[in-house]
Amino acid sequence: MERLIRDAMKARSISFKEALNEAARLGLRGRQDKQPRKFVQKTFRMGEGQDFRWDKALALADAIEDEELSRRLSLRK
Repeated sequence: MERLIRDAMKARSISFKEALNEAARLGLRGRQDKQPRKFVQKTFRMGEGQDFRWDKALALADAIEDEELSRRLSLRK
């Protein structure tokens, strides 16, 4: 990449900074012309009979943390 920028410097008689900025602008413009690919999330089955509610995982983690804090506080007495 550096070699390409240095070649552009010599060909156009511009500074490294100008060549680098020009390359960045051209690269950004080139990406806008392309259509973005559609994002597809891969999913995997976790097996049959899952009783755990994943939408309640944070609430469960909070409850477990609260129980542990209560246990530690009761040991201090």
